[in-house]
Amino acid sequence: MKRQRNYRREYQTYHKNHLKDNNARHRARYAAEKEGKVRVGDGKEVHHKDNNPRNNAPSNRQVTTAKVNKSKPRRKI
Repeated sequence: MKRQRNYRREYQTYHKNHLKDNNARHRARYAAEKEGKVRVGDGKEVHHKDNNPRNNAPSNRQVTTAKVNKSKPRRKI
């Protein structure tokens, strides 16, 4: 017999944290736009040095190209 998915548990363990991380990434991008470091459509991305998207301290943010930001190895969570 096939086991049914527990959608509520799945939401609370994965989707909820995924939404929080994405919101933090957007806040970092918005902060960099306000500082004049990036503009819409310029091909730049905001990199988090410690790979923690929720840590939006100015010392943890760095503006890089999209190619460089996506080529770095990521930490498994």
